[in-house]
Amino acid sequence: MSDVFVKRGHAPGATAAEAAGLRWLASAGAVAVPEVRSQDDETLVIDRVPNGQPTTDAAERFGRGLARLHAAGAPAFGSPPPDGPADAWIGLAPMSNVPAEDWASWYASDRVLPYVRRAVDAGTFDAAEAAVFERACTRIPASAEPPARLHGDLWTGNVLWDGREVWLIDPAAHGGHRETDLAMLHLFGCPHLDRIVAAYDEAAPLAGGWRDRIGLHQLFPLLVHTVLFGRSYAGQALAAARSC
Repeated sequence: MSDVFVKRGHAPGATAAEAAGLRWLASAGAVAVPEVRSQDDETLVIDRVPNGQPTTDAAERFGRGLARLHAAGAPAFGSPPPDGPADAWIGLAPMSNVPAEDWASWYASDRVLPYVRRAVDAGTFDAAEAAVFERACTRIPASAEPPARLHGDLWTGNVLWDGREVWLIDPAAHGGHRETDLAMLHLFGCPHLDRIVAAYDEAAPLAGGWRDRIGLHQLFPLLVHTVLFGRSYAGQALAAARSC
């Protein structure tokens, strides 16, 4: 029998959102994801991922697998996983999944501005700082990319290595732009990131200038961190907005 990990939900709907996200990612057959053993309103039980060291071979397999995961697609930008709630979570912050056809306007209205408003309400940003993000939202470029199946919270703490494979945990899964997952990997670093990206780009070539858009896609996680942790992330978020 496999070892399991038991996780308690921090809010109503949190375990349902996470379980739906894990199942949606697993259904693509592209990356390793712990199996959901059971889930109720309070707890989520999943397989425990064995510990191991990062390797370049695993990194390259992960890069190719992440490309396949994104290519599995989503019905729309902002769409939740099947059977997943619209009112979901990214870490301990609420995240609304409202389907939309246009990425640029959806990213502004559903992934940037709601967290700016929360930060203003908390006194973390003043009106002038909020205006920086509002101006950045007017400069978000249109994208021809189709909705990708995103992990949604792909920072290095949610990328686990067992010595052979990479496993993904704690998703905030939704339909979005594939560059957002890659930008999250760049935000806090990841072992063998250059090999991951090279393998991804070989399997599914990225659009020209994608590196110049990393700051744009990092606005979302940086604002989430600002809402959760205050001014310690405000400077980074503002710098990213000014770079857009």
